[in-house]
Amino acid sequence: MRAGELALGRRRLEEFAAEVFAPLARRDQRAKGGLYLRRLLLEGRRKSMQPMAERLGVDHQALQQFMTSSTWPVEDVRARLARRAVRTVRPEVWAVDDTGFPKDGKASPGVARQYSGTLGTCF
Repeated sequence: MRAGELALGRRRLEEFAAEVFAPLARRDQRAKGGLYLRRLLLEGRRKSMQPMAERLGVDHQALQQFMTSSTWPVEDVRARLARRAVRTVRPEVWAVDDTGFPKDGKASPGVARQYSGTLGTCF
């Protein structure tokens, strides 16, 4: 890639990150959100925190905290991502992921306790 193409790509990514992470009240959280997006898009097979942070030259613990224990409005960010996806992709069909539906009753044959991220609990 040429330098001009790289600069354009970086500017577009920064604009996207600014749009998606606009609901975050703190500037440092918005910056970490942008870094996280860059990490996901960089070359490299491993997308875990440490290898990705090394490629960016940043502290992996700060980014880990941003993703796991920082208080930011995930619903607002997801809504912005969904609106952007609809504008970009213009979907004709939606798929419903039913993996977050709880099983029926306290015991289902052949099924161990399971964690449901959408329900936020084990059932």
